[in-house]
Amino acid sequence: MRGLARAITGLELPAVEKISDEHAEDPFQILIATILSARTQDATTHAASTRLFRRARTPQSMAKLPVKEIEKLIYPVSFYRNKARHVKACCEMLVTRFAGKVPSTMDELLMLPGVGRKTANLVLILGFKSVQNICVDTHVHRISNRLGWVKTLTPDETEGALYRATDKRWWPYINLYLVTWGQNVCRPLSPRCGDCAIHDECPRMGVQRRTR
Repeated sequence: MRGLARAITGLELPAVEKISDEHAEDPFQILIATILSARTQDATTHAASTRLFRRARTPQSMAKLPVKEIEKLIYPVSFYRNKARHVKACCEMLVTRFAGKVPSTMDELLMLPGVGRKTANLVLILGFKSVQNICVDTHVHRISNRLGWVKTLTPDETEGALYRATDKRWWPYINLYLVTWGQNVCRPLSPRCGDCAIHDECPRMGVQRRTR
């Protein structure tokens, strides 16, 4: 983890990390950006989030937007129609059930439309400075299996396994480090193993073709 921390210096950060920095770690904007980020390239997520927040910056103002307007603002994120409905419903629930505030517990976050464990964990880590959570997306799932830290089939299984397999002090940073590395070096297909800062520590589980 220390090697990865050094290696990601200067690399492009994930979109939600950028938005967290740009908006003073606002839990609401982290929440919405993470909903938009699913199966979407970072540049697209960042642009769509910026357009949406320029139009509405709070749950109250976003809940008033028509779904069609949200669709136009977030296009071309993947599944933009479904995500627009989730964004509006999520904001409405924040207003009616949580007094316009993003809740700070896992159980309450999972009540929100469009929110799964990945989104909830990231909101807790970035928005509420939790040191008790690990956020697992496809990059974290893939790389932690390649490294041999876990042997799992799904991201949810990986999250549980990582709590047991890793030192607690690294939990808030696992997503940042592995996602940044996964987007730049440890790619899904043809990972750049020759450029990897932790090449000597990695058993490359499941890697069949590498790029020089």
